[in-house]
Amino acid sequence: MIQGWMTWFVIAWGLFMVGFMAIGGFFMFRKFLKRLPKHGGKSDYEIEVDHVDQTRHLWMQSEKDLLEELVSPVPEIFRDVARMKIAGKIGELALAEKAPAISEELLIRGYILATPKRDHRFLKKKLQEKNFDVNAYLQFFS
Repeated sequence: MIQGWMTWFVIAWGLFMVGFMAIGGFFMFRKFLKRLPKHGGKSDYEIEVDHVDQTRHLWMQSEKDLLEELVSPVPEIFRDVARMKIAGKIGELALAEKAPAISEELLIRGYILATPKRDHRFLKKKLQEKNFDVNAYLQFFS
């Protein structure tokens, strides 16, 4: 009786461990791919860092605070990565438009474009909580 129970326990434990290792490997592989050189010898990560560095002087404290508040629903373990990706997209838009400063409109537009579609529902809810007119940004959600 105990032998049969122990066998099933070891099999279940093995499957459990293989599953967790596969999930961890998937996320580590994604990080690895993000750092591979792609565009002009630079990786996606290096391009994001360049955009943030080139537009660092355009950020006012109120926009930094707004970005922090919009990123707050993201789980803390992923928040730094999300913040960097979103700030990189906002910087890319600011450089493309030659913006003199990061405005709320530019920040929200960049945030929408940088986030995956599955998170747009949460973003709309957060924007409504902050009393922003979501209808003005509907074109960017699609």
